[in-house]
Amino acid sequence: MKNLNMIWGLLLVLVITAIAVFIGNNALVERLNISALTLAIVIGILCGNTFYHKIENFTHLGVTFAKGKLLRLGIILYGFRITLQDIGQVGVNAVLADAIMLVLTFVITCWIGIKILKLDKQIVFLTGAGCSICGAAAIIASEPVVKAPSYKVSVAVALIVIFGTISMFLYPVLYPILIDFINPHQFGIYIGSSIHEVAQVYAAGSNISPVVADVAVVSKMIRVMMLAPFLLALSYFLHKDKEQKHTISIPYFALMFILVAVFNSFNLLPTEWVNVLVQIDTIFLMAAMAGLGLTTNVSTVKQAGLKPLLLGALVFVWLVVGGFVINLLLYHLLG
Repeated sequence: MKNLNMIWGLLLVLVITAIAVFIGNNALVERLNISALTLAIVIGILCGNTFYHKIENFTHLGVTFAKGKLLRLGIILYGFRITLQDIGQVGVNAVLADAIMLVLTFVITCWIGIKILKLDKQIVFLTGAGCSICGAAAIIASEPVVKAPSYKVSVAVALIVIFGTISMFLYPVLYPILIDFINPHQFGIYIGSSIHEVAQVYAAGSNISPVVADVAVVSKMIRVMMLAPFLLALSYFLHKDKEQKHTISIPYFALMFILVAVFNSFNLLPTEWVNVLVQIDTIFLMAAMAGLGLTTNVSTVKQAGLKPLLLGALVFVWLVVGGFVINLLLYHLLG
């Protein structure tokens, strides 16, 4: 009986994943650069709030497996998207910009969300992770460390979708205005160090020029590599926070992610194999998002109110304005 429950649950999330892939391949959706991860959680939420309660008893083991084990496997395999050589392509400016923006963005998000808006800490931590590193992927990677319920993950992902989408269109508009202050290379770093999702970074950069797009994506992937140390630091912080009452939990999947990225840097596997592993990784992450969506109740998301939206807006302003100031300073200091 348990085996059937697992099989039916996995089939359900894979069907949702397949639908998300089908919709994602639509020309209009591709032009909008809507992330496949986003589509998977949106479809999951739609299913979760319509018919899922009728079949939950027959599928919950597979759905739980998807948003737990498959999520961790997805984060580990994410390392095949990155190599250490990527860092050398963009220089020290990108590494510093990414590191400074990651730390400041997370700290500012926590300060605004917890101290000023008095928001739920788990929502704030998840939002901070998404805005600081790599959007939805960072949010779902942080979920096991924060131990947040599905609806809080959905709230954080929604903020990434809203403000990341605005970023895609805003940065190409800002480019002609700001290019008098920094060069195209640094502007690419600015995009990569301040826009939420990888897909959104590519969309913004490609709407400017191929050179800016390439620098932006590499800069973004350096930010992604910082996910593992970020999760370790977050786990330690939650352990030290007496209010949270967390036991320290080492996110081993994050360490494995770094090891895979290092392994990938030596080009030991044929490119075709790496491409297949990246495709498998995408399926695992989408299945995890589908599982999170299925277990998200819209009514609980509504209860979060408008404060998360205000948090997302304020952090977005910081990313655009503060991100440019940081990159401008690095451009003049390091050349």
